[in-house]
Amino acid sequence: MKTAADIVRENNREMICIDQGRTVADAVDRMVAQKIGAILIRKEKRLVGIYTERDLLRNMADTGFDPAAAPVADHMSAPLHTMPHDTPLIKLTDCFLGLFIRHIVVEQDGEPIGMLSVGDILRATLLDQDEKIKELNVIASWEYYENWGWGRKKR
Repeated sequence: MKTAADIVRENNREMICIDQGRTVADAVDRMVAQKIGAILIRKEKRLVGIYTERDLLRNMADTGFDPAAAPVADHMSAPLHTMPHDTPLIKLTDCFLGLFIRHIVVEQDGEPIGMLSVGDILRATLLDQDEKIKELNVIASWEYYENWGWGRKKR
């Protein structure tokens, strides 16, 4: 079964980060430029939170919110949810569903190696199930059933 590291490797995407001292507008500009819905927030070299489209939507409803002046650190979601690189796909699925979250940072040896979204997990799950179905079809093909009678007399 696939692991978190396998999915990160297959996605082949870099983690997009912004410094916690930048503004919400800076974070949104970077998200738009990268065509992503979430950006990781770092303090020096350490990841400390995440800012997402949903965070922006909630912020925009606040009276007096000014994205050009608001530090992203004041509006990010923290702490980050993390999982080890060897976490199997089924456990990742359980984590996303059980915690009602949309992003997980994958770590190896205490260092982040990538971020996975619920969409990444859904895609990986569907591809995994498709492979299993193909394997079962090979095992249980019509040829398999037609050959059950080998060695028996036909009527």
